[in-house]
Amino acid sequence: MAAPIVPHFSDALVVLDFFGIAVFAASGALLAARKRQTLVTFIFFAVVTGVGGGTLRDLLIGAPVFWVHNNATLLICIGAALAAWLVSSRRMAGRALDWFDAAGVAAYATYGSAKAIGYGVAPVPAFAMGVLTACFGGIVRDVLANEPSILMRPELYVTAAAMSAGLFVGLTLAGAPLWLAAAIAAVGGLVLRGIAIARGWKLPAYSGS
Repeated sequence: MAAPIVPHFSDALVVLDFFGIAVFAASGALLAARKRQTLVTFIFFAVVTGVGGGTLRDLLIGAPVFWVHNNATLLICIGAALAAWLVSSRRMAGRALDWFDAAGVAAYATYGSAKAIGYGVAPVPAFAMGVLTACFGGIVRDVLANEPSILMRPELYVTAAAMSAGLFVGLTLAGAPLWLAAAIAAVGGLVLRGIAIARGWKLPAYSGS
């Protein structure tokens, strides 16, 4: 296996990682708010959603699990849960959960692919790691909350993660600087997911023969 380059990532990618953790944790806490749960459940949902995808990614690519050796990750998740608990639900009305989730998908798909490439993973599996990083935490969150899984919805969710991951891997292979590839990939996935939320874009469902 190639020597990992992750410790030498640019500051932009590190920020992208923490941003993804924060917004995914917030989405988990907001779902707990929608379900009228306790503060402990807020924190639990925030942590599971914030670290779920990255944990599975790290186990698969042979990296140290990212949140085990530092305090920052769990503190970010707890902070997001406390913020969701303290902010008036009316201020977070509407589609706040969808938009936090959208930002998390774009950021985490990009960073997940970047970390996989940094640990010597081939381009196609690195693309898959990006999608997995972006989606797995949300899947666990929805299952625990007895919500319809994101995998069973026709809306453009996994597709947005695939766009971010694919853009990052493709631009990296083309020789683009890491920070530029990450910026384009994250914005591309966020724009696609944002349009899907605003306009209700969906993939066509199988209709049978």
